[in-house]
Amino acid sequence: MFDKEGVFGRTRSPANTPQNRNSSSAPARPADAAAKPADAPAAEKETSSSDDKGSKLIVGPNIKLKGAEILDCDTLVVEGRVEASMNSRVIQIFESGTFIGKAEIDVAEIHGRFEGDITARKRLVVHASGKVSGKIRYGKVSIEDGGEIIGDISSLSNRSDTAKILKPAEETPRPAAIPLSS
Repeated sequence: MFDKEGVFGRTRSPANTPQNRNSSSAPARPADAAAKPADAPAAEKETSSSDDKGSKLIVGPNIKLKGAEILDCDTLVVEGRVEASMNSRVIQIFESGTFIGKAEIDVAEIHGRFEGDITARKRLVVHASGKVSGKIRYGKVSIEDGGEIIGDISSLSNRSDTAKILKPAEETPRPAAIPLSS
C-alpha cells in the first residue's frame, strides 16, 4: 500500500526525525536536548531525555486545536494554539505557542503563553519569554528574568499545610466532671 518513499511521499531520513529537527530548515526547539546548554541542571536534562519516551502530541506552528480534552498524552508540545483541558505528565509551550484552558500536569515548561488554570504538581518553569496567567498551583517554581506569572498563585505545599490547619480537630475525651460539695 505504501511505497518506498514512506507515508505521504515523504522520506524518513535521520534529518527529518523529531529528534534531529535542529537543521537550518526547521526552527530549533528550546526543549530539545541539542538546544540545552551543557551546564543545564540535571533535572532539566532528565526531562528532555525522558520526553522521547511515551506518547507525545505536537501541535505545530500555525495549528489551532480548540475544544479538546487531551487524555493519555505523556507530553504535549505547543507551537501553535491549543484551547483544551488536559491531565498529563509534561507540557512544553514554545515562544510561538499559546495554551488556553485547564492543565493538570507534573512538569510545565513555558516559553510562550498559558492562560487559565494550571496545576504543575512537581515543577513550573517560566522562561524569560513566558507568561502564565490565571489560577496557578505548583510544587516548585522557577521564573527566569523577564518571565511573568499573574493571577491567583499558590504553592501546593502551602495548600496542603492550609488543609491540615482547616481540618477539624479530633475530639479528645474530657475528664468527667467532679461535683463540688457545698
